[in-house]
Amino acid sequence: MDKKTIIANWKSYKTKKEAEEFLKTFSENILRLSFENKEIVIAPSFQLLETCRNFIEKYNLPIKLAAQDVSQFPEGAYTGAVNAKQISEFCEMVIIGHSERREHFREDDAFFNGKVKQAGDSNLEVVFCIQNEGQKIPNRVEYVAYEPPTAIGTGKPDDPFHIEKVFSELKEKFSGKVLYGGSVETENVRNFIHIDSCSGLLVGGASLEINSFISLLSQW
Repeated sequence: MDKKTIIANWKSYKTKKEAEEFLKTFSENILRLSFENKEIVIAPSFQLLETCRNFIEKYNLPIKLAAQDVSQFPEGAYTGAVNAKQISEFCEMVIIGHSERREHFREDDAFFNGKVKQAGDSNLEVVFCIQNEGQKIPNRVEYVAYEPPTAIGTGKPDDPFHIEKVFSELKEKFSGKVLYGGSVETENVRNFIHIDSCSGLLVGGASLEINSFISLLSQW
């Protein structure tokens, strides 16, 4: 089996202390996990990127970091924005277009296209989120995460047979890795991870508590 990319989206959770406790417990349980078939990525809030980077390097953990978002502008007079050049000091990847950015912040493709360009200019790998197979995927995207709105935070994931159909259609126009996101939990992760065309998962709630995340990762 090829390595599956598992991205833990911490959303707007965790203090510095909580992030360190999570990573410390992860390091103590590392022998329970197999890394031959999985690549683990954690996406914390901006202010936790440096803390997580330092801890990962100190304990030599097999974890990559992703930012949850990025500014559509370069460095400059953009108060409150975090640009791709700043982010690239701490992580290798960035999530762009998440359904929560669309819903709560009213961002659209014009925002996301600018963000993708900025990320690419700073050599950040892009995880671009889509809500259906017909959605346009920008250039310079390495990962596409299919996250149907009905599955985000509802506890009702998409049907594996439908996911396989969606992924098959995506593969016809996108050559990168395709991930599934939406109510992924320990109890159902095998339904998705063993789909041949599934390159990995974007995990939200189940990645916030260390024991549930380790349990999820231990399922294959």
